Amino acid sequence: MQRIEAEQLIPGRGNPIGDAVVILDDDTISYAGPAAEAPATPGVTAVRTPTVMPGLWDSHTHFMGLRSADMTVMLQEPIALRAARVGSDLRAALNAGVTSVREVGGLGIHMARAVAEGTVEGPSIYAAGSTLSTTGGHGDMHSYPVSWMRDFSRLGGELTLVDGPAECVRAAREQLRQNAKLIKVYASGGVLSEVDHPIHQQFTGAELRAIVEVAGMADRIVAAHCHGKPGIMAALEAGVTTIEHGTYLDEEAAVAMREAGAILVTTRTIFQELLDHSAEVPAYAVRKLEETMGRHAEAIAIARDQGVTIASGTDISATGPDMLNSWGRNGRELPLLAKIGLTPLEIIEAATANGPATLGPQAPRSGQLKPGYDADVIILDANPLTDMAIMAEPDHITGVWKAGRRVK
Repeated sequence: MQRIEAEQLIPGRGNPIGDAVVILDDDTISYAGPAAEAPATPGVTAVRTPTVMPGLWDSHTHFMGLRSADMTVMLQEPIALRAARVGSDLRAALNAGVTSVREVGGLGIHMARAVAEGTVEGPSIYAAGSTLSTTGGHGDMHSYPVSWMRDFSRLGGELTLVDGPAECVRAAREQLRQNAKLIKVYASGGVLSEVDHPIHQQFTGAELRAIVEVAGMADRIVAAHCHGKPGIMAALEAGVTTIEHGTYLDEEAAVAMREAGAILVTTRTIFQELLDHSAEVPAYAVRKLEETMGRHAEAIAIARDQGVTIASGTDISATGPDMLNSWGRNGRELPLLAKIGLTPLEIIEAATANGPATLGPQAPRSGQLKPGYDADVIILDANPLTDMAIMAEPDHITGVWKAGRRVK
């Protein structure tokens, strides 16, 4: 049993509590609330801190072990090499206060097993496996022969090209065969892909419906990378649960999301990281970034104003603190959302309590400081409600507990 005494408890959802206590009983929270009502814990030495809150959820990530902003490197390096690099990413995530990640395409489907068995230490990983893309879509490396892309997928790569409902069904089932916790599709073009346009829809309605149906039979949801409104609307009509990015979302699309109960996953970090390091980004991507950066901020504000549920995600994928958009920078998403106008409590909820909902029926009891929830907890030496920028600085996160065990 462990006891944390805090000047302030931020529960994840709801108002903060002053002079509070959190009690961890093995891997579960047994109490979280006012100190005056907390049960006694004889013989337990308390940890004292200014702020205690749930461990962070990063709801859009990629464990890819990349050391370049050029995504085509994925086809040039051995998968085993990139997987080895991910070990440092797991530690960087914990140090940044991230105790749970929803990995929407990457090597996480394998790393999740290593973390669960205790072979390596890292956050809980809920992974999609290989992302599904149309031929010529956002997940197709356009500069390579298409046969190379199909070989990459066949040999365990993180991208799978599919065309037509039958191929979509088979590919979705192949991810479920690996125990994927969700299915990820590229429903529109993107920024880092070479020739497609972010606005253009890429999967047909029939293809999306086939994927959603297969996922639903296994109690999995589908996450759709969508920049353009046509892809957003097609994805919602097909029954997709989360829209990733949502750059050209407007009021009509936001209302449709709210009515469908769909969630917007933000990914503001990758936009800012690419802009900050544009000299390292391919010229075609810089052009598309300049077209989408401001519109993406507007889309998040529209979604918030229309009552869409928002979850925080970064789109982080690189290994090493010297790399742009690398693991360990996960907390940067929170102050970036503050710049758009979200309130501190809205941001904390997006980065904690709303994370599990992005998994639908696979959601764990996580992201909140409540009895019976996972004992994933962080403590800070300052108050993020008055300065959200501290969340982007891992040094301010002085303690991290994962499943009741202190890992920082």
